[in-house]
Amino acid sequence: MNVVAGDPRQTPEARRTALYVVLDQIPPGKVVSYGQLAEMAGLGRAARWVGRTLGQLPDSTQLPWHRVIAAGGRLSLVQGTPSGDEQRARLRAEGVTIRNNHVDMSCHGWRPMEHSG
Repeated sequence: MNVVAGDPRQTPEARRTALYVVLDQIPPGKVVSYGQLAEMAGLGRAARWVGRTLGQLPDSTQLPWHRVIAAGGRLSLVQGTPSGDEQRARLRAEGVTIRNNHVDMSCHGWRPMEHSG
């Protein structure tokens, strides 16, 4: 995997780019938490920033934003809202099992280091 390590003091554009590069690598059927994504992108403890940044993506984005969930596998986008329903539909279409508003991270969590050989 080509996970990017960044410097938290870098420009906002560079931080977003580092985030998007890692986000784009999450394979179908796998998920990561906001905090894991921040760490993998070299952004430290920036889970809330990741959430805000993903919330600002244009509707036309091809990035797999739906594969990012809250800590412990919880789906933080509210069911019954357009974005919450879209996230659930996309995850289910990729074979991700959702039970009680949670995804089993031991089954569907993305751990790129385990697949890098």
